Amino acid sequence: MSRGVPTGAGVLARLIAIGALSLSSVTSAFSSFGGRGSPAHTGASARSADLATKPRVGCPDNLADRLASTGRASQLVTAEASGPGRSLATVELWQRSGRCWFEVARPWPALIGENGFSAHHREGDGTTPTGFYSLGRTVYGNQPNPGYRGPYHRLVCGDWWDEDPTSPAYNTFRHLPCGQAPPFGGDSEPLWQETAFYPSFIVVEYNVNPVVPYAGSAIFVHPSTGSPTTGCVSVPRADLDQLLRWLVPSAAPAIAMAPADELARL
Repeated sequence: MSRGVPTGAGVLARLIAIGALSLSSVTSAFSSFGGRGSPAHTGASARSADLATKPRVGCPDNLADRLASTGRASQLVTAEASGPGRSLATVELWQRSGRCWFEVARPWPALIGENGFSAHHREGDGTTPTGFYSLGRTVYGNQPNPGYRGPYHRLVCGDWWDEDPTSPAYNTFRHLPCGQAPPFGGDSEPLWQETAFYPSFIVVEYNVNPVVPYAGSAIFVHPSTGSPTTGCVSVPRADLDQLLRWLVPSAAPAIAMAPADELARL
């Protein structure tokens, strides 16, 4: 679900996208919005830590190690906002070594749904669903593979994401003959035409197995265009490329997404 929502909150990411601000200055300035990595961020993280299990003995005391469960994942992405309704967020990457999690990249500024995180996401409500989800094995894109070490599908005419809640194939990738009208409607996206949003993207496996009608569709991690999204997580393109080069499908990569005071309970 790619289409950006023009609001004042998008100005910061727009400046990042065009190179008018450095990522380091943005990350520093980001403290005023309550992310991680600064005194304001520390307060949000401390609230998360109070609600979480204690870190494993001998492991660093960090967000990833305090999550209630990380399943089989040995690569983890976290996306957190300072509170409900906030579209500005922070993304971090974590690698498991033995029993412990270690941060592998500095925090990145991100934009999520225009209405922030929600534990009750519905199709078209402008929120990003909270929860712990696997990342899809296949990466898609309108540009050449940025270095992802798994299956990469270069988008072509006829590649769609079915976002019609009444469709039997709701919330799935569909390929149709080029020029053929799709049998599904709603806000279904012609992915090959969304070149600004989708030079490359990875799927958050939300609302799968089973797919529930109207529970939401097309939740991706994709490049920021400078505005909050309608449900996806967006980061600067250089950061997304770094993420995709780092991911290894055999590591069962996953993403945990929530406001800061809820994230550690996932």
